[in-house]
Amino acid sequence: MSRAKAGSPHDPRGAERFNEERAAYTVSSAQPDLEAGVKAIRDTVDTLKPVPGVYRMCDARGDVLYVGKARSLKARVANYTQVPQLTNRLQRMVSQCRSMEIVTTNSEAEALLLEAQLIKRYRPPFNVLLRDDKSFPFILLREGHDFPRIMKHRGARKAKGNYYGPFASAGSVNTTINALQKLFLLRSCTDSFFSRRDRPCLLYQIKRCSAPCVGRINETDYADLTRQAKDFLSGKSSAVQADLEQQMKKAAEDLDFETAAILRDRLRAATFIQGSQAINAQGVGDADVFALATKGGQVGLQAFFIRGGQNWGHRAFFPTHTKDVAEDQVLSNVILQFYEEVPPPATVLVDRPLPETELVEAALSELAGRKVSVSVPQRGERRKLMQQASRNAEEALDRRLAERGTKARTLREMTEFLELESPPQRIEIYDNSHIQGAKAVGAMVVAGPDGFVKNQYRKFNIKEAQTNDDFGMMREVMRRRFERAIKDDPDRETSGEGAVWPDLVLIDGGKGQMSSVRDTLEELGIEDVPLIAIAKGPHHGREGREVFHFPDGREKTLPTNSPVLFHLQNLRDEVHRYVIGAHRAKRSRAITASPLDEIPGIGPARKRALLLHFGTASKVRAAALDDLQRAPGVSDAVARKIYDFYHAGG
Repeated sequence: MSRAKAGSPHDPRGAERFNEERAAYTVSSAQPDLEAGVKAIRDTVDTLKPVPGVYRMCDARGDVLYVGKARSLKARVANYTQVPQLTNRLQRMVSQCRSMEIVTTNSEAEALLLEAQLIKRYRPPFNVLLRDDKSFPFILLREGHDFPRIMKHRGARKAKGNYYGPFASAGSVNTTINALQKLFLLRSCTDSFFSRRDRPCLLYQIKRCSAPCVGRINETDYADLTRQAKDFLSGKSSAVQADLEQQMKKAAEDLDFETAAILRDRLRAATFIQGSQAINAQGVGDADVFALATKGGQVGLQAFFIRGGQNWGHRAFFPTHTKDVAEDQVLSNVILQFYEEVPPPATVLVDRPLPETELVEAALSELAGRKVSVSVPQRGERRKLMQQASRNAEEALDRRLAERGTKARTLREMTEFLELESPPQRIEIYDNSHIQGAKAVGAMVVAGPDGFVKNQYRKFNIKEAQTNDDFGMMREVMRRRFERAIKDDPDRETSGEGAVWPDLVLIDGGKGQMSSVRDTLEELGIEDVPLIAIAKGPHHGREGREVFHFPDGREKTLPTNSPVLFHLQNLRDEVHRYVIGAHRAKRSRAITASPLDEIPGIGPARKRALLLHFGTASKVRAAALDDLQRAPGVSDAVARKIYDFYHAGG
């Protein structure tokens, strides 16, 4: 039996664009069952129409197995009921399917965009996934100020201004901004820092800022510098250089050698930026270049980012779940997921024709709000650029395979040393941090076969443990963590990237921490999660002398040059870094906190007004009701609320 439910779509870019229907089915078992899967799909097909849209296959727990798009939902979904025609991979997927969720769209291009968006959100195990946890940095020339600021920017592009990017790394952005400061002397300080200056800062002294904060340059001349910077970043670098050369010659002819020297240094900065471009991209304009390489069943992609004919870096990607998927389809899927995070340029160059190229172009054009072309370069500079990208893709994949071979060997040796049944796919590492019990924080970091899984890190604000009770803090963290695991996945059915239960728990500590964790898990009825505690040994603080404590009281050590030791130290150091950062952030918030924060309904503006009027929070506390009512920006009702808060009971 099925039931259709109308609901709001999951696309944050426009709720009015999609209609969502959900077909839900109840099953008694989560075990693979091909017949049950086909029945669930067949029941859904009966409710579908031949319209474009996106479908999600879900297992018995409601977790998404696969996201797909279709020109005709009815025809596409019906194909999954033809079991003999399905590959082994698709048969496994169908056997786990127990329900489907359907989203209808206005066009196939919208379906393609929504498919990529949902894949990024749900990370289904049967879809090709672009694994890249790092967001891309941009350069932002921020508006809304008489003297615009140049700065590095990550995340949502909400601030008003001109964005230039993406850059492949924060390092490439920092290098470019430093050179741009020398070239255009634009400020990089915050507005609050700018407003407080009464004399130029160090950047002015080293000729990397024109000091608009103290009037060393007027608004008109600064606007000219800003315009030049925009031209340079938009690809008009030759015109900017020619203009600077002309100004320098004129200054020299006028015997204004100081100005000529400044212009000479600016020209050198422009030459540095162009000289750092290891890739010749002249004449390419705004384009991203994607090349794919395969080897040993693995797939690697190389992307070059070209803006205004300038190379803004390159990055390698290694998508997962690519087995039994055609290479051109992998490339298409990766490109669409990539542009969920980054605005598409005018041109996307690929090393092979994509399936449904026109559809991909239509989807990217809709995303960009202008025409985007996807093409395979055949000749000239673009062809040379593609050949270079292909070479880089192959070399990056070779390095990846060599690295993974070393990692796999280390993982096998670690499995043997720690006496595990099989190499762990999910390792959880725990630590806590405090100062004499104050602002205590616990932390969990997660590592998988391919490295740290940062989107699964967790912090625990210690609420119950007593001051200076390290063991009690660890008990609280483990109890909260595994009570949640029992609630979320009592039968331990989820595996892979979305696993809830760890294959190994690594604790930063010694015998005491091990006993605390072991006893806590036993109280919860958990006795089969492998536990290891890592302590620094008798010479506390000497790296390489770590002692590994087992639940049964045994201790082991490793040679100081062991790759397994280095790997385990790296895991321990990562949780230590993360928990120290969380603890420092908590202390910083406490230092800047005010007693006025405790009063409900008092926001930042009123708090500022009260402090400006009375001077200190203690004077606000001691103020009479009449005095509070006379404070600017404080109504009678708010004044009464503040007074009653501090004088409860009269």
